[in-house]
Amino acid sequence: MSGCEWDDEDDTTYGHEQYAYDGEDFLAFDLKTLTWVAAVRQAVPSKLRLDQNRAGNQRKKNYLTKECVDLLKKLLAYGKSTLQRTERPRVSLLQRSPSSPVVCHATGFYPDRVVVFWRRDGQELHEQVDPGEVLPNHDGTFQCNVFKILAESYSKHKSLQSCFKGAQSWAICCIVTKSCFPMFCVYSGDN
Repeated sequence: MSGCEWDDEDDTTYGHEQYAYDGEDFLAFDLKTLTWVAAVRQAVPSKLRLDQNRAGNQRKKNYLTKECVDLLKKLLAYGKSTLQRTERPRVSLLQRSPSSPVVCHATGFYPDRVVVFWRRDGQELHEQVDPGEVLPNHDGTFQCNVFKILAESYSKHKSLQSCFKGAQSWAICCIVTKSCFPMFCVYSGDN
């Protein structure tokens, strides 16, 4: 087994290479002395042979303390850019007629963790709401629809909103006001 470690706070590095046989430690490389340590009596002949290869041991040190660490830093940067990626959605609100359900469609968001809810006059609504499932887009982002079936009493309320809350502290709401009915509505919004 071989590998390396890097402390990004003080930039210290550590590398190791060791071998086992039959489930027991056998040989380990000592970076400070550039020699091999035999863990059992049977490893002594291998240790003596490997210790004679000073150039090979120097290359091993270079690999464990420099090349391996450079590769580790590169892989961590790739992972960090993926893990910390966030994209806010584009949101549209659709309704074909005053009697059809209102659909709020969000697309292009990342990551896929999102909470979807409707709000009317500042209060969250959970009745007659059909939160659609989160689906992948072709570009690696996600999309979701949420339906709200409008009751006849809707006209008494000032506004209707569909809100999407993302994992990275963004929230976007679609807002429908009474003035858009009975026409087909499409609104986009950032809140």
